[in-house]
Amino acid sequence: MNRFNLFPQPITMNQTRRNFIKSSSLVALGMGAFPSFLSAAQMASQNDIVNMAVIGCNGMGWSNIHSHLQMKNVRCIALCDVDDSVLARRKEDYKKYRDNAITTYKDYRKLLENKDIDAVIIGTPDHWHCKIMVDALEAGKHVYVEKPLANSVEECYIMEAAALKYNKQVVQVGQWQRSGTHYAKAIDIVQSGQLGNIRLVKVWAYQGWMKPVAVQPDSAAPNGVDYKMWLGPAKTRAFNPNRFHFNFRWYWDYAGGLMTDWGVHEIDIALYAMKARAPKSVMASGGKLAYPDDASETPDTLQAVFEYEKFNMLWEHATGIDNGNYGRNEGIAFIGNNGTLVLNRGGFEVIVEDEQVDGQRKTFMTEIAPATTKGNYLDFHTQNFIAAIAKGDPSFAKCPPSSGSTAAINAHMGNIAFKTGRKVYWDEAQKNFGTDTEANGLIGAQYNNGWQKPKI
Repeated sequence: MNRFNLFPQPITMNQTRRNFIKSSSLVALGMGAFPSFLSAAQMASQNDIVNMAVIGCNGMGWSNIHSHLQMKNVRCIALCDVDDSVLARRKEDYKKYRDNAITTYKDYRKLLENKDIDAVIIGTPDHWHCKIMVDALEAGKHVYVEKPLANSVEECYIMEAAALKYNKQVVQVGQWQRSGTHYAKAIDIVQSGQLGNIRLVKVWAYQGWMKPVAVQPDSAAPNGVDYKMWLGPAKTRAFNPNRFHFNFRWYWDYAGGLMTDWGVHEIDIALYAMKARAPKSVMASGGKLAYPDDASETPDTLQAVFEYEKFNMLWEHATGIDNGNYGRNEGIAFIGNNGTLVLNRGGFEVIVEDEQVDGQRKTFMTEIAPATTKGNYLDFHTQNFIAAIAKGDPSFAKCPPSSGSTAAINAHMGNIAFKTGRKVYWDEAQKNFGTDTEANGLIGAQYNNGWQKPKI
């Protein structure tokens, strides 16, 4: 029997936070916008297991396996993390889901030698994504990789090439808004032409919860932490608690700040809806304007303007502030001649353009009812990943590396424009910034400490 059959018997409520599969559950889960999966008869008869492993299981890596484990035919058989305390905690946490034995590793390469593992979740800091994903594909594993796809433009292209080379394995990028039903409906509206000529798309993330990162001195790494392995291909630096675990996002060695952390989610939907991939030019301005003296490196305030063939996209982010565009702390606005569609994780609404004619209100388009979130979109996204494995069809994945690459590359371009302090011009044919040597110098990934950049 094929070990990658998809749907098990239903899970009871005391096994998980919600029933995943019933014979008629696709509609109940709000998955009408999904491509059809398998027949009800197939669902009822399939009980085979997909063995998964998590590499980097402190934050989103654990959130992702938590979501996968809502499917009874998924089990986790291995965990990998450089921090012994994280491994011990997650091994205990796993007992809430299954009672199978679980193996722990501190070196992902040893984990990839385990032939029983079918798929891996990569939940490490961004600077590890490329190397681990390529190694996992070479080892014959399916991959669910956290966003952003990579920590450089060059690595995004490497990962796209790897997915094409190892085209029997499924790769899903964790930009889970792609699996949201109200996002799908909004994209349909944008592409229908009802909004008229869309000249500007705004994308933003205002993050009021983000407070200053207090400056801390360098110190010895905590007991049980393999800090050399955590650094991997990044530059060698003394251990500092601010650079470790969650806050790695605010340091250039490992990530790209809010531009890549939140930006890829919003940019992904914006460019997918607009059927755009590469900008003609990018300019950006901002800096550490909210917390100039905190320990972070990446800008806490940034505006970036991306020029495409027929529209501009404006990115904005700010920390310590929640009151973003249209009263939403995050979102996307497609601004057309006939109306504006404002979209975020809570739902969408369409603001219709109108005018007064002979004392009567005349609208430029038919009113469209607002929509709200229905269901757990991360769960939908992980279900889609397992479905693609079951079908043996990487193209079934909602967010393959080609999509993750588009979002990440554009976000990195925003950071490159910020770092150079000027407008940069992209040559899509050459995949570089033309004769701009400074900007081109920021495209590549620098591997250190004996680690080698993957070659495809």
